[in-house]
Amino acid sequence: MAAITASMVAELRGKTDAPMMECKKALTEAAGDMVKAEEILRVKLGSKAGKAAARITAEGVVACYMEGTLGALVEVNCETDFVTKNESFQGLSNAAATLVAKHDPADITALGALAYTQDGFGPTLEDVRKGLIGKIGENMSFRRFKRFASGAQLASYLHGTRIGVVVEFEGDAVAAKDVAMHVAAMKPVALTSADVPAELVERERSVAAAKATEDANTATAAGKPVQSADIVAKRIEGGVQKFLKEVSLFNQTFVKNDKQTVEQMLKAAGTTVKAFTLYVVGEGIEKKVDDFAAEVAAQVAAAKQST
Repeated sequence: MAAITASMVAELRGKTDAPMMECKKALTEAAGDMVKAEEILRVKLGSKAGKAAARITAEGVVACYMEGTLGALVEVNCETDFVTKNESFQGLSNAAATLVAKHDPADITALGALAYTQDGFGPTLEDVRKGLIGKIGENMSFRRFKRFASGAQLASYLHGTRIGVVVEFEGDAVAAKDVAMHVAAMKPVALTSADVPAELVERERSVAAAKATEDANTATAAGKPVQSADIVAKRIEGGVQKFLKEVSLFNQTFVKNDKQTVEQMLKAAGTTVKAFTLYVVGEGIEKKVDDFAAEVAAQVAAAKQST
């Protein structure tokens, strides 16, 4: 009989999301045949699409559709970077961007309800998504999208498949494309300092105040004079203003010319940027880190207690 190794159990678990002891039993029954063991588990535990649906999707791609002044940016997530290179997954992602642009769905649910067929699955985009989960063996989901149809000119930039930018502008297309590339590299949060969200400003002010308190405590402990409240307040406000310049697009130093800001570059090019949208794959999603050895030990201990 073929030896059932921990790596075999891990591989089967990754494909099916079945409990490890069930994976080991299936592999033993299948004499180490991975395909047959997967079939055994599917019979015992049902569709692996249902199992995979609970797993975290922190990898994925950003897909973009552009046609004149009509466009869309979509983030589609999966579990591993490997699947992002799968042609079927890429096809699903590109289709989602096209459907957003052409049909203007209200939300993710409405997007999934749009008509689409691929790889023998359908008749809706959601049906294709579910079908590909079963086919590929990995969870995938539509996370967010934005449609562009204001009539403004559009420039887009994709950095691989993980970062996507769309810039709404009037003027020179080359300058706008450069801005899109700049946004991908420098990741501003707003066009101007005045547009930076208030919660970010307050968080930065709190950080600056905490740093000032720490400096004062250090000075006191060392027997050095402590700065006056007015000076401390000016230091805090100076730190906030520095932060605002660093995160606002127009105030940032242009990546292609460190002698001018983005605002100065745009003025020289006779171009106005009205808005930008930046998507970074998995941004804000907490990734699950599996400790396989610890999980095996826990399940073995549980099995011993039950005997």
